[in-house]
Amino acid sequence: MKRSALLVPFIPLALACVDPSDSIHSCASVFSVSSAAAASFCATFTASTVTETTGVPAALLSNCDYKTKHLSSACSCLGPATAAAPTQTSAVNTATAQPTTTVAPTASKTDAVAPTTQAPAPTKSSTFSGNGGTTCTVTEYAAISSAIASCSNILLSDVYAPPSSTIDLQNLQTGAAVIFAGTTTFGDTPDDDFDPIVISGTDVTITGAEGHVIDGNGAAYWDGEGSNGGSSKPDHFIVNLYIQNWPVYCFDIENTENLIISGLTLNNSAGDAPNSASDGEAAAHNSDGFDIKSSTNLTLQNSWVHNQDDCVAVTSGTDIVVDNMYCYGGHGLSIGSIGGKSDNTVDGVTIFNSQVINSENGCRIKTNSGTTGEVYNISYENITVSDITDYGIDIQQDYLNGGPTGEPTNGVKIDNITFIDVTGTMSDGKDYYILCGDGSCSNFVFENVSITGGSGDSCNYPTDSCLEA
Repeated sequence: MKRSALLVPFIPLALACVDPSDSIHSCASVFSVSSAAAASFCATFTASTVTETTGVPAALLSNCDYKTKHLSSACSCLGPATAAAPTQTSAVNTATAQPTTTVAPTASKTDAVAPTTQAPAPTKSSTFSGNGGTTCTVTEYAAISSAIASCSNILLSDVYAPPSSTIDLQNLQTGAAVIFAGTTTFGDTPDDDFDPIVISGTDVTITGAEGHVIDGNGAAYWDGEGSNGGSSKPDHFIVNLYIQNWPVYCFDIENTENLIISGLTLNNSAGDAPNSASDGEAAAHNSDGFDIKSSTNLTLQNSWVHNQDDCVAVTSGTDIVVDNMYCYGGHGLSIGSIGGKSDNTVDGVTIFNSQVINSENGCRIKTNSGTTGEVYNISYENITVSDITDYGIDIQQDYLNGGPTGEPTNGVKIDNITFIDVTGTMSDGKDYYILCGDGSCSNFVFENVSITGGSGDSCNYPTDSCLEA
């Protein structure tokens, strides 16, 4: 199986545990060379004593680019553990998990999840299930690195990550399991480059124990602007996790192969309310649920999302299945935006058996104005929408983050797009909106598509009357 890094809520990749002899990685090197200073520093590395400019030995600070996230990662990877070693118990489930082999996803119709405006309760399970071997229970942030080195199962119980401290779960043992238990919390770190959690490994399992919650501390950052401005915010978890209150962008899934993500609850409903910084608008912004990029043979299924932006957005990748999603309050099930990035091809995406409720859009394909790319073989099947405010079905080639231009461009080709059994209602806006560039759209199919309640529709493809061929 391909080794891949999953960027977990709010997470671009952080400084990894690198070879300290590699001169390129000066932060790791100085921790190795200055081991006494590193040991003394890491033993007292807390938010109350360390900022980017005070409380840090000069050599460590300069070689780590003056970034507390680099210092945190280096302490976790190279510094001696100062907390008590994690307790070891025999695993409750001693069966050894086999590496997952994923065949190409196949679509089959099932009933979509029942409508509800309440988040499901945090995951319940009667037993703690790991992958066999030694289980280490970690209750203090400083004990995480030693658990990674010595344990095949890691139970993170009520862990608090201090400000500027990444929960660094890189270099997990092959076949390891990480289980979040209790409430995982984070100190305030107003830094666009900070990564609260990073995970990577081979054939690893990430899951949640009974009643767990991972709280991203979003209320400390929400200001109605998201990643478009305002205060600095941490930027960017994988079975049966309950996540709430992420600052901006929850899952950023990139460069993965043969991955299944299932049973997640992403509850950002607290971000709907305005606060003193959001000028009467929802305080949370750019709170995408799942952003999928440059991935192959990926299945996202059986998950619940309440947010303020795209529920799912596939911006590049091939052979992707999105099945049995419940999306509330955001911008719908999206392909895009495509164009102007390092990877601008989406080919083979099936989105089916899903509901989009009280959202701006239902099914959406968006390409960026004045760019190039390819969107091929997209299918929306058995989708129910209700209380949509802008567009039930939306395909537009004039997209810009600051707002659409109204003038479509044709550099991104859109071909073989199918809508089957897409039905529902609007509370406002247009039932259908299709704005294609000159000659850039082809082979659209609509079967049993009926969205009503809006103020009409506007289409320039297939015909001016929208869904008629």
